[in-house]
Amino acid sequence: MIIYFYTRPGCHLCEDAQKVVSSIAQKWKVEMVERNIDTKDEWTEKYGLIIPAVEAGGELMAYGHVEYESLLAKLKQRVKE
Repeated sequence: MIIYFYTRPGCHLCEDAQKVVSSIAQKWKVEMVERNIDTKDEWTEKYGLIIPAVEAGGELMAYGHVEYESLLAKLKQRVKE
């Protein structure tokens, strides 16, 4: 599984969320790909108002205030499907 983490420079909420997502990725040995939404218009349109955003398996798992337990539960459920 790959976890996509959408962010942009200077986003303080993104910095906090990055720690959460990185921690989960390391613990569960999954790949985390960080994407700066400012590098693609498509990402800016889709995530510009909700960053940070976390996507896995084509599904939005979390955005805004990303909480460890909530994200972990959603990712575990995704793996079971």
